[in-house]
Amino acid sequence: MKWILTLFAVCCVVPFFISAQTAEELRNQISAQNAEIEKLNKEIAQFEKQLVDIGSTKQTLQGTLNALDISRKQLNAKISVSKNNISSIQLQIKQLSGSIVDKEISMQKDFTGLAQAIARINEIDNVTFIEQVLSNDTVSKMWDEFEDNQSFQNALTEHIDSLEAAKQVLVVSRDESEKKRRELEAEQTKLAREQQALEVNRREQAALLAQTKNQESNYQKILKDKQAAKDQFEQSLNELESKLEYSLDPARLPAAGKGILRWPLDNVKVTQYFGNTEFARSGAYSGKGHNGIDFRAPIGTFIKSALSGTVEGTGNSDSVRGCYSYGKWVLIKHGNGLSTLYAHLSQINVIKGQQVGTGEVIGYSGNTGYATGPHLHFSVYASNGVRIMKLGESTGRVTPCANATIPVSPLGAYLNPMEYL
Repeated sequence: MKWILTLFAVCCVVPFFISAQTAEELRNQISAQNAEIEKLNKEIAQFEKQLVDIGSTKQTLQGTLNALDISRKQLNAKISVSKNNISSIQLQIKQLSGSIVDKEISMQKDFTGLAQAIARINEIDNVTFIEQVLSNDTVSKMWDEFEDNQSFQNALTEHIDSLEAAKQVLVVSRDESEKKRRELEAEQTKLAREQQALEVNRREQAALLAQTKNQESNYQKILKDKQAAKDQFEQSLNELESKLEYSLDPARLPAAGKGILRWPLDNVKVTQYFGNTEFARSGAYSGKGHNGIDFRAPIGTFIKSALSGTVEGTGNSDSVRGCYSYGKWVLIKHGNGLSTLYAHLSQINVIKGQQVGTGEVIGYSGNTGYATGPHLHFSVYASNGVRIMKLGESTGRVTPCANATIPVSPLGAYLNPMEYL
């Protein structure tokens, strides 16, 4: 029995805590935060609709500036949602902390009762039956004391059961509190990314205004020049890829199926599919078809890895003057025989050789390279068919993109992303 008393002395020191807020006040604050989050999410959805409407109209400088403004408002609303989420989680952690302290105080009371019961039983254990008989005036008095002792033992059992139940509740509360702390860290990381995306949006607008001098004629000339450079790029790329030899081995690829790859962004709106699309039939891509799929993605949208893997390379074709192709791009090699390309980014957040997880943010959407508006170009390759090289290495053609380093693949190594998403 003595070791139990010693254990009680060691483990029953509970920190004293006084909450400045009642549980009711915390619940009301959490409800208010959630109501604000719901309101902001409705605003975000409204901004999304406006961006869709703008995207369906003819591309003009004012339209592009309007899209940037709406994207910025949407990002600000998302930042507000993240801040409210952080406040809500912090309140929930505070609520759980109060619950934990209340349970510890309750356990302390049970420990006190348990200690008294154990101390009484410990006294009884040290007294022999003869000593008990001699210490009592009558047998009935001894019997009464025996019944009292039995009550102490029953109380001991009740305290033990009560402590065990309280311990289980405490463990659950602490686990929930730790889960909320992890959610808080994730939300804080998301907030930092959203604030960074907002800055990217501001830089894009400043660059556009500086480049066009806020003149529609200048903007249209830039678009025309981009189109001409893009046509040259596609001719060179198709010429090179036609020369590359490759035999597709189905055994080295996963069987086609939904969910093998994750969508590379949260809000999915495909604007052009893979292969011989209507746009391709109109004369685009030198008659070779579209080598990926395009998603509508306002500048600053999080772009995420479709599967865990290794960053094979990153680049920026815009660093080569007059080359309008993929712009800022990321190529990721996955462990199942597939590789994925993410192009036209406004910012790249990963480096060559980096390991990334499924759904990890690798950059932000943009309209670098040749893009008639902000979007994500997403290609899927057979990994053993794609390599990173300078476009002019094998063609020998002198074009603005000859010194641009990009992923290059034989035509047969391009796969339809929709067969894996």
